[in-house]
Amino acid sequence: MQNEINVLESNQTWTITPLPIGAKPIGCRWVYKVKFDADGSIERYKERLVAKGYTQRAEFDFQEIFSPVAKHTTIRTLLALAATHGWTLAQLDINNALLNGELHEDVYMDIPLDY
Repeated sequence: MQNEINVLESNQTWTITPLPIGAKPIGCRWVYKVKFDADGSIERYKERLVAKGYTQRAEFDFQEIFSPVAKHTTIRTLLALAATHGWTLAQLDINNALLNGELHEDVYMDIPLDY
């Protein structure tokens, strides 16, 4: 968890500051996942700090979240093309990915538990 906090601070994703009067913070929580090797043994434990999205309002900011994902069909098509054309493939594991969006207002989040 400390590694995740360090990444957020080094990317200047957040700054810990006193909550202004009248501001309502968004809650947050830790999400944990176990990553396994090909043989089924535990490779490592991963964690992410996520903001709770239930504070959004449908008419105001409900469509503001975008999370790009790759569809399995797209991946299979790319692999088939690589096999057909003899292309070389490489795998890349991203340790921490952040979406960079432009915010036009201040957003406050509760400090995560155990921090």
